[in-house]
Amino acid sequence: MRRSTGRILFDTNVLLDALLNRTPYARNATDLIAFVELRLLIGLISPTSVTTCYYFVRKKYPPDVALSAVRRLCTVFEVAPIQKAVLDRALDLPFTDFEDAVIHEAARNAVADAIVTRDLGGFTAATIRIVSPTELLSILNR
Repeated sequence: MRRSTGRILFDTNVLLDALLNRTPYARNATDLIAFVELRLLIGLISPTSVTTCYYFVRKKYPPDVALSAVRRLCTVFEVAPIQKAVLDRALDLPFTDFEDAVIHEAARNAVADAIVTRDLGGFTAATIRIVSPTELLSILNR
């Protein structure tokens, strides 16, 4: 395994795959998070992902489990700031999903090298690199 210093913003779906143990995606998601925990990769998350993760984990588990999950996210990952300018730029992008546009602009604002997501189709208008969890793991395991 090669040391990487890449800055990768994790899309919400990858985080939820790990937190909710969603088959068949959880393994790749947890492996990628392990790279971040081992500091072999700089992981970034959007503040919108934190609140969305809390919402979905809370639907399946008690509040203390949901809070613990988001505390872990905030400990392991850097949080990409979202200011008004990020939202303004996202509003002007030709994305079909505003949340994806916000993720994209948060990644650009945080100088991320790429976004890792299972929703490759949601980022066809992206101006930064978009990778699937499988592709990123392949790169990291070279």
